[in-house]
Amino acid sequence: MAPALSISVVVPAHQAASLLLTTLPAILEGLAEGVQRELIVVDDASTDATAEVAARYADRVVRLGPPPAGPAAARNAGAAAARGEWLLFVDADVRLHPDTLGQLVRSIAAHPEAVAIFGSYDAEPEGPGLVSRFRNLLHHYVHSRSAGPAETFWAGLGAVRRDAFRTAGGFDAIRYPRPQIEDIELGYRLRSHGGDILLDPLMQGAHLKSWSLLSMIRTDFRDRGIPWTRLLLERRGAFRGTLAADHREGIRIVLVVLAVSALFVWLLSGYPWARVTFFAAAAGHLAACSPVYLWFFRRKGFLSGLVSIPLLGVYYLVAFAAGVAGLLLHLGHRPRAA
Repeated sequence: MAPALSISVVVPAHQAASLLLTTLPAILEGLAEGVQRELIVVDDASTDATAEVAARYADRVVRLGPPPAGPAAARNAGAAAARGEWLLFVDADVRLHPDTLGQLVRSIAAHPEAVAIFGSYDAEPEGPGLVSRFRNLLHHYVHSRSAGPAETFWAGLGAVRRDAFRTAGGFDAIRYPRPQIEDIELGYRLRSHGGDILLDPLMQGAHLKSWSLLSMIRTDFRDRGIPWTRLLLERRGAFRGTLAADHREGIRIVLVVLAVSALFVWLLSGYPWARVTFFAAAAGHLAACSPVYLWFFRRKGFLSGLVSIPLLGVYYLVAFAAGVAGLLLHLGHRPRAA
């Protein structure tokens, strides 16, 4: 009889008492035959009842700080306390589906060569408001159409073999002291050690986070776009672009920036060439993004589809601004020649 697969579920949590009341029971209620499971919650210097709530459900509660160390350090602390063969990282605001753990087990069995497997948010986000709905659904759309081998990793709902995690050195908590791209950077290091990473969009959880337009712009600019640009420049193309960082996204970004720039010139000067450029770039952008827009219209209705058009435009404008800022910061920090 084959030994049971052992999985340690690691949940980093900061000021998450109310969320854990929903997300931790879902982890415990998940079904997976032949699995030894332990649940570890890392309380990252919370001042609310996070530790007390966690103690009701977790096999072990690890307490950090103060001050808060950030999710990278919290995940590392949970991994250090884990005993499982696999480490399943789940964010405190992600509620697993009943079959999420079972899907992970099936993916591990089907891909024994993989050192990491990550999933996706589902298509039914619970955050209130059109911006929350758009932002969470965009994540689901990208991951659902990127199934298979991946070059990066996602720790919102992602598993790593414990030995591979330790060989790679874990998350970089020094460089990423707050939620940023610490999981993406870890994915690159896992790949550099020869490990295979798999994106399995059938492994899903509901994202409970609420987004505002300001929080979306701030996160995509400061915490994702800039550090990801700098990381890619530092690695100098060591890995192919995947998920949001591929050539098709670059074309979409260029088209929306060109359209907005031409619109401003047209409105301010009235130049005919600016009007032609605007309509041509806008049409090109709509054509390039038509799969995204059609998905929103068909799956989520007219209002969600309509709202997705300006919000995706904002998303790409922020990506462009972050890319420029990241490039300038990279050039400004390059060592000078002797």
